[in-house]
Amino acid sequence: MEKPLIVAAFYKYVNLKKPELFRKEHLKLCDEIGLRGRILVAKEGINGSVSGTPEQIENYKEKMNEDSRFKGTTFKEDYCEMHPFKKMNIKVKPELVRFEQNVDLKNTGKHISPKEFIDLYENKEDCVILDARNNYESRVGKFKDAITPDINNFREFPKVIELIKDKKDKKIVMYCTGGIRCEKASAYLKENGFENVYQLDGGILGFAKEFPDSVWEGKCFVFDKRLLSPVNKEDLAITNCDICDVRCDLYKNCSNNDCDDFCVVCLECEKQYGGCCSKECFIDMQKETRAKSKLALASS
Repeated sequence: MEKPLIVAAFYKYVNLKKPELFRKEHLKLCDEIGLRGRILVAKEGINGSVSGTPEQIENYKEKMNEDSRFKGTTFKEDYCEMHPFKKMNIKVKPELVRFEQNVDLKNTGKHISPKEFIDLYENKEDCVILDARNNYESRVGKFKDAITPDINNFREFPKVIELIKDKKDKKIVMYCTGGIRCEKASAYLKENGFENVYQLDGGILGFAKEFPDSVWEGKCFVFDKRLLSPVNKEDLAITNCDICDVRCDLYKNCSNNDCDDFCVVCLECEKQYGGCCSKECFIDMQKETRAKSKLALASS
């Protein structure tokens, strides 16, 4: 019987003076361990997700903990049947999450535990639950009664100020997938006059391990080939097929390469329209396929 695989997500804001050199050394370490994954490195730290056997993941965590810069890094782990990554890929970026706003990461929102977070619901506390993720993420899963901003990427988060401008006197409790976006987003809110700002420690992934089947609705979007990770046992869909509107949460990329948008398409429509997000995309894809076929015949 094959050993189970684990996918582990993590981040750490820390000063990396030579990210290019670190990328080279870290890639060698990951290859020696036998990990697969996607890691981003910047002068401000590291953000990644890796997969491997329990022994490989434990080895990696030990190596990271031996480095004083990453000591105490929190890993959010989940079991998976197969590797969600094809290989190990490490890239150097200007930012771990692209925000394009100068914020003081020493002035972030106060971290609250999953237990403290669920207590907000049980005690019916008067507060604002704010999703810091993109619209295509919150579409398939969110916390009950959360505000889910209609933003396409994290760079658009400053638009949220206008959305909640009348709530500066309230307690703002933010969440994202693993916590990394909330670090910058919560600091941004505080710098714009919101004083009572909190963030869910460990994000959705950390919460799901402690309190599944509670106040989460749908599934959690993840940035690997799984696309969706279950949180609750029943996994009830909260969204509908983009084509026929039947209830489902089968997320994929549109098969039309000129589109390639994330879409929710049921099995019936996926079969009928070739995995496209709409009838229009399917027709366009067919036209392109016929044009390429004619060109190939003409050149043969």
